[in-house]
Amino acid sequence: MQPRNKDLIIIKGARENNLRNINVEIPKKKITVLTGVSGSGKSSLVFDTIAAEAQRQLNETFSSFIRHRLPHYGQPDADLMQNLSPAIIVDQKQIRGNARSTVGTITDIYSLLRLLYSRIGKPFVGYSNVFSFNHPEGMCPVCDGIGTTTTIDVEKLFDRSKSLNEGAILFPSFAPGTALWKRFVMSGFFDNDKKLKDYSEEEWQLLLYQEEIKPKHPAPGWWPSAKYEGVMPRFTKRFLAKEPDDSQKSWQQPLRRVVTKGPCPECKGARLNARILSCKIHGKNIAENAALQVSDLIKEIARIKEPQAATMVAAIIERLSHLDGIGLGYLSLNRETSTLSGGESQRVKMVRHLGSSLCDMMYIFDEPSTGLHARDVHQLNLLMKGLRDKGNTVLIVEHDPDVISIGDHIIDMGPGAGKHGGQIVFEGTVKGLLKSGTLTGTALRKQPQLRAKVRAATGSLRVRNATLHNLQKVSVDIPKGVLTVVTGVAGSGKSSLINGVLPRLYPDIVCINQHALAGSVRSNPATYTGISDIIRQLFARTNKVSAGLFTFNGEGACPACKGLGVTSLDLAFMDAVVTTCEVCQGKRFTDNVLGYTLRGKNMDEVLKLNVEEAIQFFTEEEVVRVLHRLHEVGLDYLTLGQPLDSLSGGERQRIKLAAELENTGNIYILDEPTTGLHLSDVANLTGLLNRLVDNGSTVIAIEHNLDVISQADWIIDMGPGAGRQGGKVIFEGTPADLIKDKSSQTGIFLKKYIHSR
Repeated sequence: MQPRNKDLIIIKGARENNLRNINVEIPKKKITVLTGVSGSGKSSLVFDTIAAEAQRQLNETFSSFIRHRLPHYGQPDADLMQNLSPAIIVDQKQIRGNARSTVGTITDIYSLLRLLYSRIGKPFVGYSNVFSFNHPEGMCPVCDGIGTTTTIDVEKLFDRSKSLNEGAILFPSFAPGTALWKRFVMSGFFDNDKKLKDYSEEEWQLLLYQEEIKPKHPAPGWWPSAKYEGVMPRFTKRFLAKEPDDSQKSWQQPLRRVVTKGPCPECKGARLNARILSCKIHGKNIAENAALQVSDLIKEIARIKEPQAATMVAAIIERLSHLDGIGLGYLSLNRETSTLSGGESQRVKMVRHLGSSLCDMMYIFDEPSTGLHARDVHQLNLLMKGLRDKGNTVLIVEHDPDVISIGDHIIDMGPGAGKHGGQIVFEGTVKGLLKSGTLTGTALRKQPQLRAKVRAATGSLRVRNATLHNLQKVSVDIPKGVLTVVTGVAGSGKSSLINGVLPRLYPDIVCINQHALAGSVRSNPATYTGISDIIRQLFARTNKVSAGLFTFNGEGACPACKGLGVTSLDLAFMDAVVTTCEVCQGKRFTDNVLGYTLRGKNMDEVLKLNVEEAIQFFTEEEVVRVLHRLHEVGLDYLTLGQPLDSLSGGERQRIKLAAELENTGNIYILDEPTTGLHLSDVANLTGLLNRLVDNGSTVIAIEHNLDVISQADWIIDMGPGAGRQGGKVIFEGTPADLIKDKSSQTGIFLKKYIHSR
């Protein structure tokens, strides 16, 4: 038996998802970039096979008590996996956290700042822990360290001219007939037909503020063990004391009507109490420094020359410089992590790991260039090389040519997506990839060109003196009837102008963004596009049974998981542990329902069809028409039953785009529509955007992709920098004029891109 090569990760017979029994050897302590079209098998190999097995084996080393509280990973479908290192996945999922989680806390920079203040801040107020807004001795006593206070507007929550039976509580969850409404009308405390304006002070206090008590004479049907509680404490516990999950997003609009959230009147948003805020360095307290944007904070910390602070100052500046260098210099340490985009979240996670002392780890990145201007990709590459040079293995799933170029080793998956993918079509160096003839290699060799003939505007959308966020009294005319691309570095004000100001001025604009799709945790592409109703009717007519059987929201649902396909264990202070339902094995339906078929397939098998397969399976024009639109936006590989909350931002955006392809005369805003797209698919996307324009619509796209920028009719470039250094329109014109503008970072990189290929 030959000795194993410890310098290679060895995978044999990988068959997870669409992988076709592949064998691969990945060099350790190198950068390996995985390329290929969406759905080609990159994620199946990296995340579902390599990362899943590395995490599963690591979890097995913990006690059973700990294991039951960790995510459960099944053993991936592969014959052999050797020489895996512990895996750290740095993905684009938004950093989950409550209002106490900030950029400063998640990167540990705030911990260093606390240490600095405890050592050299004047006057001395305590050791580093008291500078934490989560510490009882440090937090503001009014807002408990949150920095904001939430007030329920009683006048907007109640209509005192009505009785409880008439719906006096003006919030949907308390409407007559609801379970919460019954908590009041069945308590026995009130005359349910009495107008609230006629309540005595005692009745009013009982309705609003009463803490939990046992009703003495409740109405028939009152729950034996239940206690009565006033509207305000119950409302606070139910709607304000926790972050809403996907199924609770419907609260948000009514909440905004009755709840006012603003800076804490005591600490003015600083989160800390007056004693802690009295401690200063060079005239600034810790909250004032945490509120500075990172690029300014670097200069402020560099002013500190005290010898005893030298080590801390160097460590803080190093981490701040990483944030600044990767294009996040416009963030501040007090920015809540829940407000970061997917791309920002990933880059913040990256910086956190760069400060780690661990080595011989395996870092896995999912399209880390997302949201990055061409100027900042260079710095991203330096960070990747830094992780490698510390003795780590770096695996990157990526489409960006500049990131692909730093790979020590390239694995190109394909040749297509879904059942047409799952194979390794090339392994080797970047130079070898360029000569390979694969989709990726061909696209990398393609010579980019500027749009030959730009369209003339048919009018304009006027913006005057816009000041949202960092916009500095921006006035601009955005042309109608053409494809306009809005460019600029991350944080330059693109989204503030296009996603913030423009829809307020022109409410009829259609925003095709990357936000979560409307629907519940049960939603999937079939339900979102409306074809699920047709499919259920087809099953019902074919089998002569009720269509209600074929919905996992109703009578046909598996009783164990209630049609979700998974069961969830809520661990309160940790992320919930989600596992496949053991009764239905994730199929969502009862065995009885799965016994009914349509053209030889049961409901579970139909929902597992991808778009391409479904086009071949269905003959009904109304279904096929919808599926063809999904095909046109490059989503052939999506299955009909894939949960919407598992889709990437780019996939969500393209599903929304599919619904608009046949419409005319609209104004569309798209936010980085190339997110997650392979180089070969970008031309198809540009074609779809042009099709919308040719149908009489106006398309405005925020974008960093140089291929899309080169094909625009009109460019609006924001900058010149990010945050306080941005917020201005620095260029308006055609791509041909942009490459002549030496003051524009976008123009400089576009010129280099056009002439260097």
